[in-house]
Amino acid sequence: MSADVRALRQSGREPPLPLRVVTADGPLVIDQWLRVLPGQRLVGAGEISGKRVLAKLFIAPRARQHWQREQQGLVALAKAAIPTPEIIASGEMAAGGHFLCTHYMEGARTLLQEWDEHAEAVQLSPTACDPGAVALLAQALSSIALLHRSGLIQTDLHMGNFLLHEGRLHVIDGDAIKVLNAGQPISAQQAEDNLAIFFAQLDAAWDAMLELLLIEYLRVNAERPLNPDRLLGQIKRVRRKRLDAWLAKAVRDCTHFQVEKHWSRFTAVVRQHATTLESLIAAPDQPFVTAPSLKDGGTSSVTLVEAGGRKLVVKRYNIKGFGHWLSRFWRPSRAWHSWLAGHRLQFQGIATPAPLAMIESRFGPLRRRSWLVNEFCPGRNLLELFGADGQRLPTEEESAALLRLLEQLRDARISHGDFKATNLLWHAGQVWLIDLDSMQTHDSEPDWQQAWTRDRARLVRNWPAGSPLADWLREHLTR
Repeated sequence: MSADVRALRQSGREPPLPLRVVTADGPLVIDQWLRVLPGQRLVGAGEISGKRVLAKLFIAPRARQHWQREQQGLVALAKAAIPTPEIIASGEMAAGGHFLCTHYMEGARTLLQEWDEHAEAVQLSPTACDPGAVALLAQALSSIALLHRSGLIQTDLHMGNFLLHEGRLHVIDGDAIKVLNAGQPISAQQAEDNLAIFFAQLDAAWDAMLELLLIEYLRVNAERPLNPDRLLGQIKRVRRKRLDAWLAKAVRDCTHFQVEKHWSRFTAVVRQHATTLESLIAAPDQPFVTAPSLKDGGTSSVTLVEAGGRKLVVKRYNIKGFGHWLSRFWRPSRAWHSWLAGHRLQFQGIATPAPLAMIESRFGPLRRRSWLVNEFCPGRNLLELFGADGQRLPTEEESAALLRLLEQLRDARISHGDFKATNLLWHAGQVWLIDLDSMQTHDSEPDWQQAWTRDRARLVRNWPAGSPLADWLREHLTR
């Protein structure tokens, strides 16, 4: 079908297919959507003039500006001899808006797709120099160096904007290409600021390998001496900004999250699971009709359910009475707090069951009961794993995983608040954190140290004083 720009803006997240777009270069027929930003930009695969293309449709009210930047960025890349998809057609759509078509590279994969294949090894031990992961980073850094040497930067610098095709890495997303110093290398500080955007998306454990990884960059662009200390500071700053932006998205409707807000109800769900969880979200009390299978306490009840062939944990935060409600109604619910805490940990690469949905029962701005839906982690808690008598010490693998978790929490200045052994699960070579109701982040080192001392003491108290495990923990859980 054909559609004008107004209809495309109103089509939401499911534009029609196939879509016929009238252009001065002939009809553009799109048969597959690859990315949809409702009311803003549509990216799909299709054909124009007998050629297979990747098409971007710019449909926002100020579409012309984005279309021009996309085209100018791709032209700048081509002029600098940096591999990028060839422009096939570009211009105004007859029914409004603008389009740009580039050569469709059949079988191409983003660097992010390649990286995800190494995700397990990288997550478990990023400093173990997984050869595949290091090779991917080397390719990316060589490409970034080529950009910088040519006076260009990619302002949206992530692995999804590098496309691997027939052994060559291509830079995509011309809209994010900025010319700082055409034909001449950019300054060291400009390079460090741009590199920080890339490195900030890696697990913080990669920071220890920063100087080693920069060797790949310097092989291509050694025109300006880089300052690793300044770069590391910029990486940490960018990480904080990215985390804040991500947590803000977790409670508003966007590409990743589906959020609905009504007078009597607030729901947030990871969009890709929205259909599977639809009936559970509509009736979150249904799993509690029978006795909760995991916990039935005064302030919370926890049960196990199955949806879409996956085991899920539903936690209901109860209101015990009017006095309890008076202490809770004016602030975010514990489900809200745990929802954001879970996404914070996931974003920072700290193992925790994925938070999939959060529901608050409301009366206008006043909160009542709330529910949290997480993936189920089948691991054994540390009290079961090591035994209540404290006689068994961690194996080498268990020790490395536990100390890595604690290092991650220290780096992020996160305290758990209820750091008992039953809230730490051993699964798939990692120690997973659960029950995040009391989790906090700390802005100052003294606050963090005080909270860490409490967490450490709570964990050690799980085992008899003087037992081998208690002594081992006291020795290793320092700082």
